[in-house]
Amino acid sequence: MQLREDVSVVDTDYGKILLDGSTGEYWELNPTGSSVLAGLLDGTPAKDIADALCAEFDVDADRAQSDVSTLLSALRDARLVSP
Repeated sequence: MQLREDVSVVDTDYGKILLDGSTGEYWELNPTGSSVLAGLLDGTPAKDIADALCAEFDVDADRAQSDVSTLLSALRDARLVSP
């Protein structure tokens, strides 16, 4: 998975901002969402990312997996990523 060519990423003190250059829309990711995005872009399987969230935070496996899946779906629905 990768970001579309016209999507820019800016690191902030509070996570990342994704800007869709074709529409002018932007999305803000908190530090956890930024970490999930980085893992997805590196090709880390969603289950491994969820496991890492469980190890780092007090969250159960089902919730972590759901959160990773939700972010991935949102990125795809917004057409910010290509497979």
